[in-house]
Amino acid sequence: MILDGKEIAVKLQNEIRTNVEELKKRLINPALAVVQVGEEKASESYAKNIRKEGENLGIYVEHHKLPTEIPEEEFLYNIKNLNLRKDIHGILIELPLPEHINKSKVIETIAPEKDVDGFHPINFGKLFEGTTPFQPATAQAILTTIKTVVTIEGKYAVVIGRSNIVGKPTAALLLQENATVTICHSKTRNLQEITRLADILVVSVGKAKLIDKSYVKPGAVVIDAGINKIDGKLVGDVDFESVKEVASYITPVPGGIGVLTTLMLFRNTLKAAKLQNKII
Repeated sequence: MILDGKEIAVKLQNEIRTNVEELKKRLINPALAVVQVGEEKASESYAKNIRKEGENLGIYVEHHKLPTEIPEEEFLYNIKNLNLRKDIHGILIELPLPEHINKSKVIETIAPEKDVDGFHPINFGKLFEGTTPFQPATAQAILTTIKTVVTIEGKYAVVIGRSNIVGKPTAALLLQENATVTICHSKTRNLQEITRLADILVVSVGKAKLIDKSYVKPGAVVIDAGINKIDGKLVGDVDFESVKEVASYITPVPGGIGVLTTLMLFRNTLKAAKLQNKII
């Protein structure tokens, strides 16, 4: 069965709108600052989509577009100003950044209470402790999707990919749901033997159609968090046509996890607004 991200998104949108309305009754207008550096088309498109979704949900999105050649010190100064603004509750930095700007330094400059991406060292540490208020958006989208079709507790989950953005956070969240978790990566031996044991298989490596049905246990839930382009078309890391024959549930690309990721950023923005106003 196909796990349609758009169907799950409708429920999330309604949940977020309800929360927005409750905050506005308290005269709190939730707001997200999106910081973009340069003219990259993908970044421009992403910022546009966030603004559109923010308008749809009733959340204010302030787009800061900075020149590619901006000095690192000036860039950090811009973030510090956003940290101080009480009318901005969340800060999102679009990646990648130009080479002359240190990504780690940028992430560490964001105030932890406004870090809606969940990548500040304090929040990332709390993620593994199980106490972070801001679960990284893609990992949160993956967990939300899985929970719509299966109870995670007691399941064997395999995550292919160990990035700080998807792989590690997803594994941490699965552990918190009492799954038994294995992380696989480019150096893993006998990958196929491991993945064929998984009740839940999450794939995020950036290699188009890497996983076919020979890697999948019959009846497994397969989550494809990969995005690749082949002949101008978006495809995932999973060979969808092959794997859908054996999986009980599978997410498509496009139309799966990607649809939900932006909504998770807005959900985190709402949490930030509540925390900063001592509502939580």
